[in-house]
Amino acid sequence: MQVRVMPQVAYSEQNIADYVSREAGIDLRTIKHVRVLKKSIDARQRQVMVNLTLRVYINEMPTDEAYVKTEYPDVSKGKRVIVVGEGPCGLFAALRLIEKGIKPIVIERGKNVRERKKDLALIKSQQRVDSESNYSFGEGGAGAYSDGKLYTRSKKRGSVEKILNVFCQFGASTSILSDAHPHIGTDKLPAVIEAMRNQIIASGGEVHFQTKMTELLIHNNKVYGVMATPLNTPLNPPQGGKSLCIKADAVILATGHSARDVYRYLASAGIDIEAKGIAVGVRLEHPAELIDQIQYHNRNGRGKYLPAAEYSFVTQVDNRGVYSFCMCPGGFIVPAATDKEQIVVNGMSPSNRGGKWSNSGMVVEVRPEDVAEIENSKLKIENSALKVLLFQEELERMCWQQGLQNGGKGQMAPAQRMADFVNGRLSYDLPQTSYTPGVVASPLHFWMPREIASRLQKGFAFFGKQRKGFLTNEALMIGVETRTSAPVRILRNAETLQHVSIEGLFPAGEGAGYAGGIVSAGVDGERVADMVAEFISE
Repeated sequence: MQVRVMPQVAYSEQNIADYVSREAGIDLRTIKHVRVLKKSIDARQRQVMVNLTLRVYINEMPTDEAYVKTEYPDVSKGKRVIVVGEGPCGLFAALRLIEKGIKPIVIERGKNVRERKKDLALIKSQQRVDSESNYSFGEGGAGAYSDGKLYTRSKKRGSVEKILNVFCQFGASTSILSDAHPHIGTDKLPAVIEAMRNQIIASGGEVHFQTKMTELLIHNNKVYGVMATPLNTPLNPPQGGKSLCIKADAVILATGHSARDVYRYLASAGIDIEAKGIAVGVRLEHPAELIDQIQYHNRNGRGKYLPAAEYSFVTQVDNRGVYSFCMCPGGFIVPAATDKEQIVVNGMSPSNRGGKWSNSGMVVEVRPEDVAEIENSKLKIENSALKVLLFQEELERMCWQQGLQNGGKGQMAPAQRMADFVNGRLSYDLPQTSYTPGVVASPLHFWMPREIASRLQKGFAFFGKQRKGFLTNEALMIGVETRTSAPVRILRNAETLQHVSIEGLFPAGEGAGYAGGIVSAGVDGERVADMVAEFISE
């Protein structure tokens, strides 16, 4: 049944049961259980309402699980497929291979999800970035410590429900099956990822950490394995052991969107890739209470029964999209660089979304053809498949330099108050922020590429008209947000999902340019695994 209720009714199963009993005339004593199948908040009007789709059990208890369980057989003697990268795409590809009776050999350049935490702590406390273990590299990929948001608009490429059910099987709350914008949380997701990896190993697959792919093994345009280097030291420069030759029947390339060394290798080896558009901008941070007040039309904020408020903005400015990205209510901003002399920021939220601030990426669409036209003498971009990557890389380096020039050090990031940015004014002081390495006042409107800064200024002005109070000097912009998606697409056949010219090579997920976010990456990983199973059975 479908109901539309006040937030206090939707707050607990007992409250929902009381409501159903009263409205449907059902004896409350006969309602043994209520399962929420779908839940969404409607905050368009002053009175916030919650839409629920329910399954009500009368005089019986549920006999089925709240999620659909997948069986994983023993594949220790199965055919071998290498999976490069253990982010969401690689994890779901490996698990799907096991379903198909195939043994996955997963190689991950970073550390396991527990060991990664230590290196992330060093970024905050000592301003040191390990180029092989950071917010992008390591078990779980960029998603492991980047919020765990599971919302996706992609419905055409596979079963989103399957991905969510697998997450539940390995420890995620079943609420992700019903919430309109499901979210596991930065604090909960690592344990789920660890459980997924343990299943891969228990089924006879292999997972090798600190093992970096350096080369594809190709003969007669067919891949038969990879060369990989073990990485043994915790900080740069890596000094690993002897190179490993790992052979298999196929290779799934699921490296994530920040593996720039892989893109450079592919380009140098003549393997077909092309430049792909991205979006770049800043992280914008408001007090969470202010966003709650704006979104819920209530000066008292969200109150007891509503979650931290979300928002979504999009517009067109000078024929390019300007939009919010990866909104993190009640969350915090983190340093997401993958090498020295870079500053990159990202956002995340714990499962309770109880932080003092709310943030989102605010970004501008950049197409490959835009790069050569951007008016900034510091950005000397070659006309090649790597041109968007080089633009992205240089913008991160510029941000780091601006931090130093304005008195910062390490990962201290340039920042500016939002209204000051829109009006082209300097910010002489800055509000408190969740970004723990610290911020320094910097004129982002002046040094960011004009085509980016001017579109952000116009976009912010428009968003401020849509939501009164959103455009404010209480909000802080922190630079730069650049890792929204891969700057390169690794070309593959639309039907077989194999690389266009190399047999047995299956580019996959966000790093190959075919996904955007945890769920879509997982869906693509499963699709590719299905195609690999067909390929090696021929």
